Amino acid sequence: MSCYGRIFFFVMVLFVLILYSLLYYWVTRNSLSSKSTGLIDLCQGEIARDTITALKYNKTFIIAPYFDKRQINLTRVIGIVHHNEVRDLYCWFCCQSDGKVSVERAAIDVHSDLFGFPYGTADLLCVEPQNCDPNYVSIHWSPKGNIVQLPRFEIKNRDDKTLSVEFTVCISTMFGNYNNVLQFIQSIEMYKILGAQKVVIYKNSCSQLMEKALEFYVAEGTVEIIPWPITSYFNVSSYWHFSMDTKDIGYYGQITALNDCVYRNMYRSKFVLLNDIDEIILPIKHLNWKTMMSSLQEQNPGTGIFLFENHIFPKTVYSSNEAFNISSWSAVPGVNILQHIYKEPDRPWAFSPRKMIVDPKKVIQTSVHSVLKAYGSSLEVSRDIAITYHCRDPLQGNIPKKFLTKDPTLWRYNLSLIKNVNKLTVCESNKTTVLI
Repeated sequence: MSCYGRIFFFVMVLFVLILYSLLYYWVTRNSLSSKSTGLIDLCQGEIARDTITALKYNKTFIIAPYFDKRQINLTRVIGIVHHNEVRDLYCWFCCQSDGKVSVERAAIDVHSDLFGFPYGTADLLCVEPQNCDPNYVSIHWSPKGNIVQLPRFEIKNRDDKTLSVEFTVCISTMFGNYNNVLQFIQSIEMYKILGAQKVVIYKNSCSQLMEKALEFYVAEGTVEIIPWPITSYFNVSSYWHFSMDTKDIGYYGQITALNDCVYRNMYRSKFVLLNDIDEIILPIKHLNWKTMMSSLQEQNPGTGIFLFENHIFPKTVYSSNEAFNISSWSAVPGVNILQHIYKEPDRPWAFSPRKMIVDPKKVIQTSVHSVLKAYGSSLEVSRDIAITYHCRDPLQGNIPKKFLTKDPTLWRYNLSLIKNVNKLTVCESNKTTVLI
């Protein structure tokens, strides 16, 4: 080959390499790779508005992302994953500063309280890029793809807010066409008497009459309803352990709902109560939650988790006091808690589940009866200070009344409770109607 031929050959090779490099640069600018930025505007994607969002081609379900700055600036995405099959997930952040997208690999922290079920609560943890300050994030199984096709989620708790309430009760979950209307109304009124300003309910299903009660309390401003259509995504168990019912997830996703409720109220409420609707954290030494918690915090500085013993008051055992057999309530379906003041005996050898009042800013992950990860310490509160009043089916069988313990603490609230419940019912021609 002549000298001119070799020069021509090298020039052509160099031209092809330059052309290829330019083409590669153009492609990579428009498709994201891990920890890179591109020019696609995430903020123009479709906003996810459902409480539960299923990701495509992946056994992952997103509840909500929350900004968490308690140690480092990260986005904590609360979700549900198949703990054996989900291995890689990525956060696609939309940066406010320049409108570009930054992709960060998520650390998948599956909560330890799976109780044998294949699906469970998980925190997807993504460190936020510097100088990004994102308001929205998408979750994807790959660092590459078309972001326009991904749902985007608003990152909650981005702005610090002044605490708007002192006590919020988190109820999860309402399911099974729930129709225990009278006990529900009594519980809500007791929460209000004791100091609650807000009750958050994750609702799957309930009766029509129960729906009316919910509408009343939502209009009043007491209740906030979070739709919880978990049965649309999972084969759901109504039991707590997989060995009892081999379904996808336990107890209608109760644990996921509780974690979401804690983060949802982290900067809205000073304290969050985690209990079921048939349970009341009932002060013994004090008259309300405010004075009780002020005393407990003063005596236990640095404690953010307070656990209260569960005491079963069987709904099958009645008080002989006819003053609380109120005829105007008789047609309202459900249990009248004022008639049930006898509790089952202690079983020192058996596990005694507790319910909690927590400082939400101290909670990292919670289960039903304890907090899994937290900042600070926990305290098992003495039964002399307060208990969890739990009116339900007997746990120890039909124990004769003489072997039960009478505890009429609830009765000291009876005047206020009866007055408040009566506001919601009216007796017309011996027929009780719920005024909601």
